Amino acid sequence: MAQTLQPEQANFLLNTIFLPTLEREQRTTKAVIEAIPLTNGDYRPDPVSKTALELAWHIAAAERRFLEGIANGEFNFAPINRPEVMNSADIGRWYGEMCQSVFPRLQKLTVEQLTKVIDFRGMLQQPALLYFQVALNHSIHHRGQLSTYLRPAGGKVPAIYGESYDSAEARKAAQAKTA
Repeated sequence: MAQTLQPEQANFLLNTIFLPTLEREQRTTKAVIEAIPLTNGDYRPDPVSKTALELAWHIAAAERRFLEGIANGEFNFAPINRPEVMNSADIGRWYGEMCQSVFPRLQKLTVEQLTKVIDFRGMLQQPALLYFQVALNHSIHHRGQLSTYLRPAGGKVPAIYGESYDSAEARKAAQAKTA
């Protein structure tokens, strides 16, 4: 793929597809993380499942690993440990700050950086640019899992791709107050 990915294609994919999609999806992911009830972050649907906070941290830390790997031209697999006292608001804030810090670096990637083949744990070798899709798929997949935790944990599901039941109810309640 590295030999066939042309510079204009790499720039097009970065600026027209991946960065706008990443920015939009990160807002949604942050909303889902912050929707975990502050008092029930230890909710898990099954004893073998991660808790809501563990899953939220997995999403945030893995996205950092992918995006930093793209920006740096190599992956660093050192653990990104979650501090013990973090709640959903803290994880959402950490995630938002991480996104804001790495996004400008991603915007400045050169064609050479975008087309550089990067190894991911010996399982995948592809141009850095293509890891955007892996990062997006990973975050969206786990965000979907996390969204199914919210109501049983006592939270409300935010709008993801259009209104959720909970966001529609909140909109109707706000409209009724102004009517």
